[in-house]
Amino acid sequence: MKRITTRFVCSECGYESSKWLGRCPGCSNWNSLIEETVNQVKNSTLSAINYPVSLQEITQDALQRMPSGNSELDRVLGGGIVPGSLILLGGDPGIGKSTLLLQVASGLARSGQRVVYLSGEESMKQIRLRSLRLGIEDDEIFLLNEQNIDQLEASLQELSPPVVIIDSIQTVYTSRVSSIPGSVAQLRECTALILEYAKRTETTFFLVGHVTKEGALAGPRVLEHIVDVVIYFEGDKNTSFRLLRGVKNRYGSTDEIGLLEMSGQGLVEVNDPSYVFLSLGQNISSGTAVSSSFEGSRPLLIEVQSLVASSGPVYGRRMASGIDQNRLALIIAIIEKRLGYPLAAHDVYLKVTGGLFLRDPSVDLAIAAAIISSYQEKPIAADTVFIGELSLSGQIRPVPFLEQRLKEIDRMGFRKVILPEIAVGRGSPGLRLEINEIRTIDDLVERIMEG
Repeated sequence: MKRITTRFVCSECGYESSKWLGRCPGCSNWNSLIEETVNQVKNSTLSAINYPVSLQEITQDALQRMPSGNSELDRVLGGGIVPGSLILLGGDPGIGKSTLLLQVASGLARSGQRVVYLSGEESMKQIRLRSLRLGIEDDEIFLLNEQNIDQLEASLQELSPPVVIIDSIQTVYTSRVSSIPGSVAQLRECTALILEYAKRTETTFFLVGHVTKEGALAGPRVLEHIVDVVIYFEGDKNTSFRLLRGVKNRYGSTDEIGLLEMSGQGLVEVNDPSYVFLSLGQNISSGTAVSSSFEGSRPLLIEVQSLVASSGPVYGRRMASGIDQNRLALIIAIIEKRLGYPLAAHDVYLKVTGGLFLRDPSVDLAIAAAIISSYQEKPIAADTVFIGELSLSGQIRPVPFLEQRLKEIDRMGFRKVILPEIAVGRGSPGLRLEINEIRTIDDLVERIMEG
């Protein structure tokens, strides 16, 4: 017997209530509860009973990863695709999510894996058109136009593919919920059904997710809790470079990034990202400093650019691109307090080249050096790299993974490194680097003025 109930679900966090509330008790957002009708079907049949299995009975053969055919995606995933996992890929419209997954399907098909591409947004002819543009001609890629997720298991029964791509999760629905596709209830129920099938059959699912205008994945937060991996596909449409950033990964690190470049043949892997984030061969100017940021398991050389200009009678503006605005304000306050620079009467602009967002505290020293260089109109030598965390007292603190950073600096041809004093002696021998040790931000000013 079918029983129809009405409930109110928060579109932000998925909180459920039997009556409408102006403010969600779960996430404290206003006007986020949406009325939904749910058809509840009482099922008297009992499912099969699962019994506990010893940990030693699970063989290592079942734990092997599958290469996706894209080394940058494999890096973000932690070394490859884990069978039976749910991978949620989110990004802005037109950023290249469908292109990336079609290329991943081609890479898997070339390695002998069968892939089903389920599209709820495009027709089969439209997908075929894109495959011709990308030069993809693989017999092991199968297309499916089916929005009803209840029919998914029957559609896949004959092929039994190890990988299924759903583009997108907002376009599929289940008849168990009466609300429209893309609603909170539909997203939660469809993802739960896919999860149950994926774990039972060891099938890997790639789910494409839309993002909101704030840049977060559309739908309730419970969607990100259900899946195993959440990857954001970032980048500016006006530039050719795209970033894969893992924000959740049950099978690897969440700090990894992958760099891709959009070309006429689709997305191409960038094997040496340091060249992307550096302005090599350009004239030296004030306000530019280079640092080594550790992203995931590899160091990247990043160029930081700063512009300090007089603000006139009004209070100085602070604008940052590539780092947190509060972090820039903190470093400016340290410079004002410890060095006596009147930056309150100046506008300070900061930009990280390449579109990367930096969270590594080791770039604090380079940010401070760029601001000081711009304020003093004193260019920094092009072969100098700054590594260190800046404390509130003006002391320079050491950073981890120094050996890997120094090797990357030496490989890129830089010859001078400014480090915290306590970090000297921990580096790798045999490198052609001139190490300069400093203790405080006052020592940093001396090194900059010396050239």
